[in-house]
Amino acid sequence: MSVHAPTHRAVLGLRENAAQFTLLVAVNALVGGMVGQQQTVLPLLATEEFGLTGYTFIFTYVAAFGITKAAANYFAGTWSDRFGRKPVLLVGWLFAIPVPLMLIAAPNWWWVVAANVLLGINQGLTWSTTVVMKIDLVGPARRGMAMGLNEAAGYGAVAVSSLLAGYLADQYGLRPAPFLLGLSYTAIALLLSGFLIRETRDHARLEASQHTPRADGRHDHLHSDLTNRQIAVQTSFTEPALSSASQAGLVNNLNFGLAWGLFPLLFATADLTAGQIGVLFALYPGVWGAGQLITGALSDRIGRKHLITSGMSLQAAALMLIAASDSFTGWAAGTVLLGAGTAMVYPTLLAVIGDVAHPSWRGRAVGIYRVWRDSGYAVGAILGGIIADLMGLHAAVWGAAVVSAASALAVAVRMYETHPRPRGVSTEKAPRTS
Repeated sequence: MSVHAPTHRAVLGLRENAAQFTLLVAVNALVGGMVGQQQTVLPLLATEEFGLTGYTFIFTYVAAFGITKAAANYFAGTWSDRFGRKPVLLVGWLFAIPVPLMLIAAPNWWWVVAANVLLGINQGLTWSTTVVMKIDLVGPARRGMAMGLNEAAGYGAVAVSSLLAGYLADQYGLRPAPFLLGLSYTAIALLLSGFLIRETRDHARLEASQHTPRADGRHDHLHSDLTNRQIAVQTSFTEPALSSASQAGLVNNLNFGLAWGLFPLLFATADLTAGQIGVLFALYPGVWGAGQLITGALSDRIGRKHLITSGMSLQAAALMLIAASDSFTGWAAGTVLLGAGTAMVYPTLLAVIGDVAHPSWRGRAVGIYRVWRDSGYAVGAILGGIIADLMGLHAAVWGAAVVSAASALAVAVRMYETHPRPRGVSTEKAPRTS
């Protein structure tokens, strides 16, 4: 995307764009709700209605979701820079329409897998686009807060929908009641996205026109005219902060993918009801979602790196507690801590990408980062399934704990601080340039 003056008046800032920002928060809550409607229910559907027993096979739907979501993230970033953000958002929601219908009607497990392929495309296109649009609107001073609000809405909705789906499954059966939530979410999102959401690419152009390099010269090689290949290489491997964020994001979602497929089965070993399992599963994204309301803004005040290393370390400790427990109480404590650790990491990693990427290729950088991050769903599901089949459910959780600790160490060694701010100094009056 070439840098030029915006075609209409655009102003950067959270307060200045409050109405559009709020609409985008609502849309991203609906995006998260599409995932939450099935997380509690599908593992139980696999065992109780389709008679599946091998953990690796059961987790195929999580792997299918992760692979397609990762690929969709790449196209979301590229297309949003090329064609604009709103068209990508609308196309993403069109892919959601068949998902709940297929889950309701599924005569075999492969229908469930196919529905999750479509859901992965929906999630990649819509969630990536709402991230980019919010970063566009707020400018550099409140980037962490913007990501905290975005991710809080999405994962808070995952928690609420998981809880609702568990309740509906308890009261009315595994099908169709829980999946009626998804039909409602899709209809509301299409109305909001089609009629009320506005294009934000001009805000990115405005920020690009005001862009000033870092005083330390660290980003001088990350100029505005990088090719797609150069952006992919920098984000994946060579730029220390971008590539560190990509690996940490992958490990974070490895934990989520493993939790998605494995936790309901692990919790069911204690003869818990579907409602109790729904509560346990809701605690993780619930704390994750609510915590980001604090951690996103906190990263604007104290910086990004220490929140990421501390959050990955806390996730490792939480997984150890879950692996060592065999009761509701221990699992509840572990999922709360896992949610807290994830809250420290999730919006902060996105803020790192926004800090480092030039506004002219920010959408593509976000897309590449999310390719790596959401590949973690598939890695977690497949690796967790294999370990669970060979060594048991608890061993799979122990494996994820070790990987999380290694990720924290890698970030501590390689990542530099991307958003230096004096500790305790508010960014309220920070200039709208980076």
